Amino acid sequence: MSAKITVLVSGAYGRMGREVVKACLNDDEVSLVGVADVRGKGQDIGPLVGFDKLGLTLENELASLIEAVRPEVMVDFTNPQAVVRNAKMALEQGVRPVIGTTGLEEKDIEELRRLCAKQNLSACIAPNFALGAVLMMKFAREAARFFPNVEIIELHHDQKLDAPSGTALRTAEQILEGRGALRQGHPNEYEKIPGSRGGEMGGMRVHSVRLPGLVAHQEVIFGGVGQTLTVRHDSLSRESFMPGVLMAVKKVKELQGVVIGLENLITA
Repeated sequence: MSAKITVLVSGAYGRMGREVVKACLNDDEVSLVGVADVRGKGQDIGPLVGFDKLGLTLENELASLIEAVRPEVMVDFTNPQAVVRNAKMALEQGVRPVIGTTGLEEKDIEELRRLCAKQNLSACIAPNFALGAVLMMKFAREAARFFPNVEIIELHHDQKLDAPSGTALRTAEQILEGRGALRQGHPNEYEKIPGSRGGEMGGMRVHSVRLPGLVAHQEVIFGGVGQTLTVRHDSLSRESFMPGVLMAVKKVKELQGVVIGLENLITA
């Protein structure tokens, strides 16, 4: 039997972080060796995720924790302001990051690419770890070949910081790869309230909804002559992301450089 993959979870106190901790503890191929967060210093992570005391306490200093436990993989679910710093810190110490935090800028991704090349390491960035969402994006890209007029509506909980979501951006990118930019709607349309038509990307409109009670949802609506087609995915709980997170943890060592999108791991 091969050795377990050692994992550190950054952002372990948050809702997604706690789910990742539970997923790691329940997987026979993974060994959770460290948990970090700017909150909850000194708390044992076990009771926070429904386990007895585990002897793994939340640490505030990520760099020193990485140096102490030497994980192979770091899973990061923090925030757009911290994620790049955390990923660089991990790569500089020989640790491969798996990033679920959204809101990274292209310049940040380029910086991680350079660092991966320098360290001969890999990183995985996934706008959405739900396998159903990956399929939704794949179906949307295929549908855009036949229904080029399309709008995206993404719906998330009201504590999400970035808009539109990483999933919506990734969906739009894939649609554009398949159909190219296209002017949609009436050329003389105007907004009575600024922003009513949502954001614009390659001619398509992207709308963001933020409400309590939601988790992560997206629908891609295609319009054609006399018909519409809707592709929708709903994550009803954060558990839906865990199979994808564990897939990335187990496959990131096989990758080269920075890989964006879980769809690239399904066949990797």
